Amino acid sequence: MIPELGHFALWLAVGVTLALGTVPLVGAQRGRGDWMALARPMSQVLLALITFSFACLVISFVNNDFSVLNVAEHSNSALPMMYRVAASWGSHEGSLVLWLLMQAAWTSAVAVFSRNLPQPMLARILAVMGWLTLTFLLFVLLTSNPFERLFPTPLDGRDLNPQLQDPGMIFHPPMLYMGYVGMSVAFAFAVAALIGGNLDAQWARWSRPWVTVAWAFLTFGIALGSWWAYYELGWGGWWFWDAVENASFMPWLVATALIHSLAVTEKRGSFKAWTVLLALSAYSLSLLGTFLVRSGVITSVHSFASDPARGLFILIMLAITVGVALTLFAWRAPSVGLGARFSSLSRETLLLANNVLLVVATAAVMLGTLYPLILDALNLGKISVGAPYFDAVFVPIMAVLVFFMGVGPLARWKNDELPALAKRLRWAAGVTVVSAALTAWLGGKITLMSVVGLLMAFWVLTSVATEMWERVRPAGGVRASVLNRLGQVPRAVAGMWLAHLGVAVFIFGVTMVGTHDIERDVAMSPGDSTTVNGYTFTYMGAQPVQGPNYQAVRGHLAVTKGGQALTDMYPEKRVYRVQRNPMTEAAIHTRIHGDLYVQMGEVIQGQTWLVRIWVKPFVSWIWAGCLLMGLGGVLAVTDQRYRSRSAAANRVPASSGELAPGQGT
Repeated sequence: MIPELGHFALWLAVGVTLALGTVPLVGAQRGRGDWMALARPMSQVLLALITFSFACLVISFVNNDFSVLNVAEHSNSALPMMYRVAASWGSHEGSLVLWLLMQAAWTSAVAVFSRNLPQPMLARILAVMGWLTLTFLLFVLLTSNPFERLFPTPLDGRDLNPQLQDPGMIFHPPMLYMGYVGMSVAFAFAVAALIGGNLDAQWARWSRPWVTVAWAFLTFGIALGSWWAYYELGWGGWWFWDAVENASFMPWLVATALIHSLAVTEKRGSFKAWTVLLALSAYSLSLLGTFLVRSGVITSVHSFASDPARGLFILIMLAITVGVALTLFAWRAPSVGLGARFSSLSRETLLLANNVLLVVATAAVMLGTLYPLILDALNLGKISVGAPYFDAVFVPIMAVLVFFMGVGPLARWKNDELPALAKRLRWAAGVTVVSAALTAWLGGKITLMSVVGLLMAFWVLTSVATEMWERVRPAGGVRASVLNRLGQVPRAVAGMWLAHLGVAVFIFGVTMVGTHDIERDVAMSPGDSTTVNGYTFTYMGAQPVQGPNYQAVRGHLAVTKGGQALTDMYPEKRVYRVQRNPMTEAAIHTRIHGDLYVQMGEVIQGQTWLVRIWVKPFVSWIWAGCLLMGLGGVLAVTDQRYRSRSAAANRVPASSGELAPGQGT
């Protein structure tokens, strides 16, 4: 009965989304306030229905209802409770219900927290989000029913994929989907503005916090996925340039460009057409990622389904969604003004350069991701595009982008002078060169990539420090303390600093682990020792371990350095009872300056095991940098101008005059 109720709730949601997509939209066109006012309650009803349906799905998993095909294929009575809950979104069908839940949550949040928007604008936004929700509802109900019954009912289920039986499964997909689906808000704001013909600075101000929140979720989601793959898959890497990884990375790159473009549109009234295209592209790339994951065109540990019919449905969704949006854009583009003028050296120019570089980087990633698929589809052969391509193409683009990222926040709006800008950056440049050279020398291994990476990291760090000092240093006879002046910095600016600092930390971590990573394979019997980079690993033996739904052999390695005990590490080799898949659980000892990473391979003879050992300097800085980036976005959203309705409604963009270097970031 519970599955049928969940299925019925989804069909009811179809009716609600049809009403949400039409009644407020027609009301906005006809000036009917009563019709437009229905958008808010309908969005709440939509959230309630999809939440109920999602709860029915979770209950089916928790209760081990193997008469539901989805439960029988992705759960088991021996599966721990927290993984039964996570298994509800571990399948293609269940993950789509989670997507719908996120979509309804974003729609409801816009309805609740956008009361300062003009009623016609809000009605159009919610109507667009209603149509987007409808497309996924139809996709679920027509091709991917999560409540389909199975007869006869099996005695037990086939179990959840062992790779997904990890706490990462609980947090990573919801976080990533919040970012993916959050891009639909930017899309809805852009389409609503195109319909209403009000592509102005107010539109940018209204949509900017929503884009920033979605970007922060996507940042956290990608970082969690990278960390999960690092410790779960046992290969010691943090990014594989897998097609599905790239599918989430591409909308992140475009969303990053969108955030910066919105800043210019809000402050100066420029880039309006470009900003709209970025908003449309960010969500379109999210749909492209959905197609890659669910169509079967790729084989990946991240992919869900291999049904061409589902892939065709998503392609039709993508074509209609993007086609309608681009048609609206072509209709309105001729009436969009160019905005305020600016010189060839200004903050606007540098932000535009960074925008273009981010889009070019996205195109490079898309080419490397789709080109092998296109060749295969045309029967022109199979090729693999991996790290060598992306390192050769992506890294140079990022190097130029990072240089502009350091200069941009210090440049003045509208116009700046090269000698004055260079003078303000001279100390940052000098400290960058000295710090990078010293760090490379102390590391003991100097390569072109390591030098470039260190220059990039220290350049971002010193440029942020330079801008902070310019804002907080006493000036003009004012004797306010540095701490007082720091407290007066807008949260949007502080969030930008924190995010850029995260980029520096991320680049430093990537550079150090890429340059100084050490890997060694050793055959070890009880009592054997091996030394890697000054750490001595002594294999103490292995013993059998019984898990809730698996059997394992757990190794024990004692680690010392300089004769002093450091830690004990316990890697495992597991075999899950139902699917009989062998799984490696790495042992990781994390410290601020690097990880020790140990993986058990195969038994060679008797008690002798093949053991793989890595020493990974500063690898945790990669995820620390991502955390700082996401937190920077969260901090920026709490800025006063987004929390104050009156300020948001009355603020007018500057169109002329000289602005201070950090003003209006």
